[in-house]
Amino acid sequence: MAKVKSSFFCQNCGAQFPKWAGKCTSCHEWNTIVEEIIQKEEKRNWKSSNSAKRVNKALQIHEISTLQEDRIHTNNHELNRVLGGGLVQGSVVLLGGEPGIGKSTLLLQIALLMKQKVLYVSGEESQSQIKLRAERLKGINPNCLILTETKTQNIFKTMEEIVPDVLVIDSIQTLHTDFIEASPGSISQIRETTAELIKFAKETNTPVVLIGHITKEGTIAGPKILEHMVDVVLQFEGDRNHTYRILRAQKNRFGSTAELGIYEMQSTGLREVTNPSEVLISEKDTDLTGTSIAATLEGMRPLMIEVQALVSTAVYGTPQRSSTGYNLKRLNMLLAVLEKRAGFRLGAKDVFLNIAGGLNVEDPAIDLAVVCAILSSNEDVAIPQNFCFAAEVGLSGEIRAVNRVEQRIIEAEKLGFEKIILSKFNKIPSKNHKIELIKVSKIEDVVKVLF
Repeated sequence: MAKVKSSFFCQNCGAQFPKWAGKCTSCHEWNTIVEEIIQKEEKRNWKSSNSAKRVNKALQIHEISTLQEDRIHTNNHELNRVLGGGLVQGSVVLLGGEPGIGKSTLLLQIALLMKQKVLYVSGEESQSQIKLRAERLKGINPNCLILTETKTQNIFKTMEEIVPDVLVIDSIQTLHTDFIEASPGSISQIRETTAELIKFAKETNTPVVLIGHITKEGTIAGPKILEHMVDVVLQFEGDRNHTYRILRAQKNRFGSTAELGIYEMQSTGLREVTNPSEVLISEKDTDLTGTSIAATLEGMRPLMIEVQALVSTAVYGTPQRSSTGYNLKRLNMLLAVLEKRAGFRLGAKDVFLNIAGGLNVEDPAIDLAVVCAILSSNEDVAIPQNFCFAAEVGLSGEIRAVNRVEQRIIEAEKLGFEKIILSKFNKIPSKNHKIELIKVSKIEDVVKVLF
């Protein structure tokens, strides 16, 4: 009989302790340490029939083949862009997001669109429930197979029988293995089942996509090592009260983490937003004060976003500074620059800033748009709708150059803007643009142009 041993794990960070304690010394949370029974038993391979242990041979670096295998295209351009071109053979992708945001809908929709054979394993819904969702998504794919199972050994047995090209697990917190006698969703079970799936993916060269629940803090539930074990970590964000969803890559071993995918939630599923600039810029009949348009970049994709600002007299003694989608410290820095270098008295006024569309932008090229939106609200003078901005603002009030300005100009020109304000230090190729390029070097120059 196998020796049974119990250990104590923190349900918040996954730290292991020899005995119970009220406070976790790793993450300093209280009452998160729970006893879990671990059954010590020799771990067999995921493939029960393969009893022989295969030993990998060490190769010299020049002997290793560098031929890249073709990625599996998901027939979803937004997901392909975020992944870096598609699913890599043998990779493990972890998709996290809030409850009800659309994780299962996204992966089921992709499973119905793919030409390859996909096994969709659900531990949360029955096969009839998934069929109802598939009919709502208006997709019937004979290559999409549905399995409702939570035991990893049974999943691997099914995989040996049907040999799919892609495996989807919904969700990793519902799986359990025979090698550990802990409940599904516990730290030990999540770590062990993920390790088994990773070993299966690497040995069979089959891509595996996992759905992961998140905690109230917004992090993926389970041990932090879970995110280190997988190859790609995707975050599905958005407000359930709004229709738009944003897919980001927090970790990607096979591509960039700066890419962005935008979807719109409809009754028939998630629609890809191919031109997000038209979505992020609100339509209005007349010129409004406190709004400006910035040309920014998310990965390789240029975006035109709307910056909204409101400047009002402080009702209370201490002025308020509030920012949504933009770094609050950088906002305070820009306000100090306007006060010191441009002579605007904003120290006794409340300033509220918002990036329209729910985006969180870190590109410094929107600094000038933020400054102009604040000045527009303060002076109560509207910025013309045909103006846009792409420049960084320095501490001495100078307008600094930004990278890849050519892409920003082309995107602004494509959307019908007539003038773009840039730094005079930007080196722009001598290509004839239909849009007028206004080059400035200081904030005072921008104020003269606009106000």
